[in-house]
Amino acid sequence: MEGRICKKCLLLEAGEEASYRGVADYLAGLDPQKKVADGEYRRRLEICRACDFLIAGMCLKCGCYVEIRAALKGSDCPDYGNRKW
Repeated sequence: MEGRICKKCLLLEAGEEASYRGVADYLAGLDPQKKVADGEYRRRLEICRACDFLIAGMCLKCGCYVEIRAALKGSDCPDYGNRKW
């Protein structure tokens, strides 16, 4: 898959190990009170995985890493006209 952008992939699945490590380190350092429950996190990521705006772990609507946005309480889907979560 070298040289191609992985659509419908999260960072680690897209071969972005260095970026994923940075995101994972960030998430590990977050106050647990600021994070959604694990089940909700997985649900949100599955929805993002099926979204046309996901490209190689990033949301084309807002430019975020979906693994971070999906983990945060109080955050929502940035597709304002058609929020999925």
